[in-house]
Amino acid sequence: MSATSSAESKLKHIIRIHKTDIDGSKPIIYALTKIKGIGISLARAIVLTAGLDPEMRAGYLTNQQVAKLEEIIKNPAAHGIPSWMLNRRKDLKTGKDLHLTGSDLLLTQKEDIDLLKRIKSWRGIRHALGLKVRGQRTRTTGRKGVTVGVRRKRK
Repeated sequence: MSATSSAESKLKHIIRIHKTDIDGSKPIIYALTKIKGIGISLARAIVLTAGLDPEMRAGYLTNQQVAKLEEIIKNPAAHGIPSWMLNRRKDLKTGKDLHLTGSDLLLTQKEDIDLLKRIKSWRGIRHALGLKVRGQRTRTTGRKGVTVGVRRKRK
């Protein structure tokens, strides 16, 4: 009984990784997906690169393991993660393959949309007008405000 209680006492319920609070009761792979910009496949690659067990609960990570994960998240390409897994390939400003997370990702997306609006591309105009951007139908879906229906003729 004392062995299990000592093991459970080491479980941290909340862990801070890359400026994000992570649930310590989840497996590491699913816990890392709470960081904006990291999906399941990238999280699995990060965990395997760090040499950790993917099924281990995030609350049992030591401070050294957390530091190793943060280092890999900051620069995944330098640790052997392939460039096709990164979310910002051939960046317009630097020309390098980057992986953005958290507020950097949100800020960069906003800058990209503002660039599209400024050069008045088709996508930029659609963004500015608040319409669908990727070729979806707009005749009946995506309406905001009062719904427009069919009006019957009066007899």
